This record gives sequence, C-alpha cells and structure tokens, in this order.
Amino acid sequence: MWDVLKSKAEGIGSRRISTLFDDDPDRAERFSARAGDMLFDFSKTNIDADTLNALLALCEASGLADRRAAMFSGAPINVTEGRAVLHTALRNIDKGPVTVDGEDVMPGVRETLDRMRAFAKAVRSGSARGASGAFTDIVNIGIGGSDLGPVMACGALAPYADGPRCHFVSNVDGAHLADTIRHLDPTRTLVIVASKTFTTIETMTNARSIRAWMINGGGDPGRQFAALSSALDKTAEFGIPDERVFGFADWVGGRYSMWGPIGLSIMLAIGPKDFDAFLKGAAAMDDHFREAPLAENLPVLLALVGIWHRQVLGYATRAVLPYDQRLLRLPAYLQQLEMESNGKSVTMDGADLEIPSGPVVWGEPGTNGQHAFYQLIHQGTDIVPCEFMIAAEGHEPDLGQHQRLLIANCLAQSQALMLGRSLDEAKAMVAGEGLSGDALDTAARHRVFHGNRPSVTLAYPRLTPHVLGMIVALYEHRVFVEGVVLGINSYDQFGVELGKVLAKAIDPVLCDRDAGDGLDGSTTGLIGYLRTCAGPGAWGT
Repeated sequence: MWDVLKSKAEGIGSRRISTLFDDDPDRAERFSARAGDMLFDFSKTNIDADTLNALLALCEASGLADRRAAMFSGAPINVTEGRAVLHTALRNIDKGPVTVDGEDVMPGVRETLDRMRAFAKAVRSGSARGASGAFTDIVNIGIGGSDLGPVMACGALAPYADGPRCHFVSNVDGAHLADTIRHLDPTRTLVIVASKTFTTIETMTNARSIRAWMINGGGDPGRQFAALSSALDKTAEFGIPDERVFGFADWVGGRYSMWGPIGLSIMLAIGPKDFDAFLKGAAAMDDHFREAPLAENLPVLLALVGIWHRQVLGYATRAVLPYDQRLLRLPAYLQQLEMESNGKSVTMDGADLEIPSGPVVWGEPGTNGQHAFYQLIHQGTDIVPCEFMIAAEGHEPDLGQHQRLLIANCLAQSQALMLGRSLDEAKAMVAGEGLSGDALDTAARHRVFHGNRPSVTLAYPRLTPHVLGMIVALYEHRVFVEGVVLGINSYDQFGVELGKVLAKAIDPVLCDRDAGDGLDGSTTGLIGYLRTCAGPGAWGT
C-alpha cells in the first residue's frame, strides 16, 4: 500500500494544486468534511480522488476500526506498558459503562468529577478560603501534560474566566516560580500540585519552594494546597488533606489528562458549567470519530493528510497556525501531543520503523507569524504543510472589523501558499521601476513565490468551551489514527526517561557529593566552567 502511495506521489510530478480546482469546480466541497458546525477543508493539498482512495485503503488495511473499538472498550492497547487508553472515559459523563478488566470505571470518573465540582464551587464562592480571605489567585505546579493542556485551555477560554486568576509554573528554572509569585499574596493563593506519582522532580522542587514562600508570608499550606495525584501516602506526608487530593488511573496518559483532575485549574477558572461544556465538546468529537464513515471522518482525514505529507512526500515539519490569539499555546500543546506520542523509531513488536515517524510540529498564532517565519514558509527551500484555524466570530462584538481583517489574512495566506507568484508576474510588478535586462530579471526573482505549497483549514463559529473540546479531541484522535497506520504505540514515552536518569547522576557531582568519574570529558568540562562562574555554594547542597 505504501508503494502505491509512493507511485502516486511520483506521478504528481510538478502538478500544481490550483489546477485541481480548474479540473473540478466542486473540489472545495468534495475535499472537505464537517463535524457539527466545524468545517475541515483539505482541498488546498495535492491529494486527488485516487490518492484519497489509496489513503483510505491504507487506513482500512491498518485495522483502524478494530483498534478504535479496542481503545474505546478499555482494552490494553498501550501494549508496552499493559494499560488501557481511556482519556475518552473522562468525558463520557452522560453515557454508558466503560470497562477495564471487567470493572465499569464510570462511577469512579463521575465521583471524582463531582468532587472537583464541589471544590471548584467552594473556591469560587469564597467558602473555601486562604489564611486571610477568599482566594484571589491559583498557581498550578506541573510539567508536560500536567501543564501544557491547562495552560492552553485557560488561555483559550479567557472570555469565560470569572474565577480566581490562574497561573502556571512548570520549569524547574527558579525564574519561572519567582516571576509568577512575585506579586501574589501568600495568604490568598491556592496551589495545585499536579503529579500522578508525586515524585516528579521538577514539580516537587517547585512545590517545596512555593510552600516555603507561603509559610514565610503567613499563609497556611494545610488550607491552601491541593493535589492532583494518586499517591495518597505522599500527598499526606506533604501535608495535603485527603479531601483536597484528586486522583486518576494509569489508563489516563499525561498529555491526554486535562479532561479529569489535571483540568481542575480550568474548572476553577471558568466554572463547572463551562467545564462540562468543554467535556461535551470532546465527547461530540468522540462520537463523530466512532460513527462517521472514514471518508467523512475529521480525525481520519486530518491524519491521512498528515501521513501523505510526512510519510509519503517527506515533508519533515508541520506548522499549526491558529488565527485566534487565545490559542497562543495550542501549537505547543499539539507539539507535545504529536511528538511525544508518535516520535518513535520502532513498531509495536519492536522492529525498526521503516518509514519516517511523526513530523516536527511548531507554530504561532496569525497574524504575528506573518511578520516572522512566514518568509520561510513562502519562499524557503523546504515545503512546510500548514494547518490554519479560524473562527467566524470573536468574543469582542465592538471590534468586528478586527475579526474581518483576521479572516482576510488567514484566507489570503492559504491562497498565497497555493497560488504563489510567477516570474512573469514578478517582472510585471517591478517593470515600472525603470529596470530592464538582467537587473529586471534579478529584481523579479526576489519577488517570486513558488506556491504549490499545501495547507488545510479548520473553521468554526466561535471559540467556545464546546468548540475547544472538539478541537482538542480532534487532534487526539488524529494522533491515534497516525499511530495505528504507522504501526507504533502512541501511548508510551520512554524517550523522556534517559535524560532524567542522567540528571539524577549529575546532580550529586554538582554538589560535590560524587566525583563523577564516569562522566564524559565534555560534561566534566562544562561542570567545571559553570562551578567557577557560579562560585562556592551557589547551587546548594
């Protein structure tokens, strides 16, 4: 099947995407799909009907339907760790049972969600208080999946935020913590420590430091800390009462976890009602993913476009370009979701992966990116497939002209990537400058846009909690489909471990507790240089 797709890619040659519209006036309609009010347009790619059929056949041959059913049923599809993959159960709140090892997990999911709602209502109403009054600020201490999802969602849903101000600390760099708490009141700040095992070194280092800050400032950690963890013994040892600990099962992966307790900061910010709408949006995309035919299925189509660009055509990166300022952190969130999930080099059975794995995912919101890296996207030597996102309406009705200009820019960029500007067109542009001959040719060449660069666009009415839930679930399922087609396990992340192990070995060397005899010459030299610059005792013991 891969050979068929490679053959089709070779057959395209220099065919321009724009000619596909000339040959098929209905192309935009035929190469787009909907889920509810959301529209996914992939017509500005070099995928024709035969290629799409081949991609769909590849999808079917990979056993997607069976793997999808296995995931939703609670089967242990994370085979390397022997775990189910059931983040979907966290938003299955209005539906039937979901079983893991013969046990329905939904009563526990609903009980935890009810506890979260009660706690959120108490904090937001002021009945749960800090040492000197109602909470004004919340600091979420986490890293990776315990940080990126809540940071992204709280920013995206800012128009709905009517609770305490939410802040996030993830980096073990002391600057992150210091800058965050500098203007906070230690007696009216709630701290949420997010770590399933309560042993994550970056998170626990930050947690201990903010607890010391709180105590020194007259706060009461016993009243002002909560934990998102399943390690009740460790949270109790830290001084957090059990009623303020919200646990989750090992069938919820970190980067898929904001639908449950890891999303507590989101619920505190926007309230339980809007958090429920967020869950229901994701559940609606779950239903679409399970029920829509493959040729009309948004996660499947998004994944197949990605596979066509990365694995078949060899484009190494993918730019995510939301024309929605409040989705500022979405590219970073999707970067982890995709690259930690599908950044693998072996298949499920441990054999070498013979095709490229996931792409490098990056991006920023428009229109800022247009004045930064779009130069490379338009005129650079590498082709970067782009994924645009745009809403019909913003949340600022008095600034409607801003939204109009935003939409115009988004649509213009995808059109420019496809159409480009020929040398003749560029020559016509500069002809009026009095140039001729080689000078005219040289000046024109700098203004050529090769075009024929692919993009897709995801459009939606407005960025609401429901729509955000749909968007995130869409990308979660896209990663799943890509992983199934590639034959890899998208739900382990052993690649993050080696550096952590080595950091633990280097730490005692920095404190002079170990000679570091096994270190390489470069690392030893860097330690010596940094120790000299920092001076004795600068790093503690």
